[in-house]
Amino acid sequence: MALRIKSHWQNEEVDRSLADVGGALAFIAFRIATDKAITLHCERFVYRDDAQRMLVIQEYVIFLVQIADRLAHRRFDDDQRRELITAFAKKCFEHVQDNSQDLLGPGDYGSPFIARLNERSAEYAELTVDKDGPSYGFLRHLGFEIQQLMGDAEENRWVIDQVMDKDGWDAYKRFAKAFRDLFE
Repeated sequence: MALRIKSHWQNEEVDRSLADVGGALAFIAFRIATDKAITLHCERFVYRDDAQRMLVIQEYVIFLVQIADRLAHRRFDDDQRRELITAFAKKCFEHVQDNSQDLLGPGDYGSPFIARLNERSAEYAELTVDKDGPSYGFLRHLGFEIQQLMGDAEENRWVIDQVMDKDGWDAYKRFAKAFRDLFE
C-alpha cells in the first residue's frame, strides 16, 4: 500500500508560523521514516528487535532533518532557517520520545536522538545536496549508518544498496515535495 502524505494545509487562508510548518514537517518526516523502515522489512532485511527498528527510523529522520536544512537554506535567511529547523528538530524529539516509550517502555529516548542528530549534522555538513537532490556521498552516508545499525547478519549485508539506490531517494523525493507544498 502506498504511503499518502498530506502536505497541504486544510485552511489555506490562515498564515502558518515557521514553528507550525516545522511541526508538520516533523510529522511527515516520521511517517516517511517509518515507511522506509517497513520497506526494509518487506525487502527481507531482518531487525533484531523493536529497538533496532526505532534506531533505523531515527536515522531516516536525521537524514530528513539534513534535507530540510538544505531546502530551507535556499528559501530563507539564516534566522528564519534556524527557527524552522529548530522547531522541526524539537518536534522530531517529541515523536521519537513518545513513539519509543510506547514501543519500548519508559526511558529517555529523545536525548540520545538529539546527540546523534548533532553528531550527524557535523558529518552531513561535508556532503552536498543540489537542485537535483542529495549527492552520492549524502545517500551513501545514510546507507552506511543504517548498515551499521542493522549489523552483520547475512540477510542484511546489502541493506546499504537498498537505502542508497531506492529508499533514500524515495524518502528525499517525498519529503522535498511535502516541504514545497507546505509553503505554497
